[in-house]
Amino acid sequence: MLSWALTFLIIALIAGILGFGMVAGVAAEIAKILFVLFLILFLLSPFIGRRTAA
Repeated sequence: MLSWALTFLIIALIAGILGFGMVAGVAAEIAKILFVLFLILFLLSPFIGRRTAA
Protein backbone atom coordinates (compact mmCIF):
# COMPACT_ATOMS: atom_id res chain seq x y z
CA MET A 1 0.00 0.00 0.00
CA LEU A 2 2.81 2.38 0.88
CA SER A 3 4.54 1.63 -2.41
CA TRP A 4 1.39 2.64 -4.33
CA ALA A 5 1.15 5.90 -2.38
CA LEU A 6 4.80 6.68 -3.04
CA THR A 7 4.45 5.76 -6.72
CA PHE A 8 1.53 8.12 -7.23
CA LEU A 9 3.31 10.82 -5.22
CA ILE A 10 6.33 10.60 -7.52
CA ILE A 11 4.11 10.62 -10.62
CA ALA A 12 2.29 13.69 -9.29
CA LEU A 13 5.54 15.51 -8.58
CA ILE A 14 7.00 14.73 -12.02
CA ALA A 15 3.76 15.70 -13.76
CA GLY A 16 3.58 18.91 -11.73
CA ILE A 17 7.13 19.85 -12.68
CA LEU A 18 6.46 19.14 -16.34
CA GLY A 19 3.20 21.09 -16.23
CA PHE A 20 0.63 18.39 -16.92
CA GLY A 21 -2.20 19.89 -14.88
CA MET A 22 -4.82 17.17 -15.19
CA VAL A 23 -2.41 14.26 -14.74
CA ALA A 24 -0.78 15.95 -11.75
CA GLY A 25 -4.13 16.63 -10.11
CA VAL A 26 -5.41 13.08 -10.49
CA ALA A 27 -2.15 11.48 -9.36
CA ALA A 28 -1.89 13.85 -6.40
CA GLU A 29 -5.44 13.03 -5.29
CA ILE A 30 -4.77 9.29 -5.51
CA ALA A 31 -1.50 9.74 -3.60
CA LYS A 32 -3.29 11.70 -0.85
CA ILE A 33 -6.05 9.10 -0.52
CA LEU A 34 -3.62 6.20 -0.39
CA PHE A 35 -1.39 8.03 2.09
CA VAL A 36 -4.28 8.72 4.46
CA LEU A 37 -5.52 5.13 4.12
CA PHE A 38 -2.03 3.78 4.85
CA LEU A 39 -1.66 6.11 7.83
CA ILE A 40 -4.98 4.97 9.32
CA LEU A 41 -4.09 1.30 8.84
CA PHE A 42 -0.65 1.90 10.35
CA LEU A 43 -2.15 3.55 13.43
CA LEU A 44 -4.74 0.78 13.84
CA SER A 45 -2.34 -2.14 13.33
CA PRO A 46 -1.02 -2.30 16.94
CA PHE A 47 -4.57 -2.56 18.31
CA ILE A 48 -5.63 -5.18 15.79
CA GLY A 49 -2.45 -7.18 16.37
CA ARG A 50 -2.97 -7.04 20.12
CA ARG A 51 -6.58 -8.29 19.80
CA THR A 52 -5.68 -11.32 17.69
CA ALA A 53 -2.65 -12.29 19.79
CA ALA A 54 -4.56 -12.37 23.10
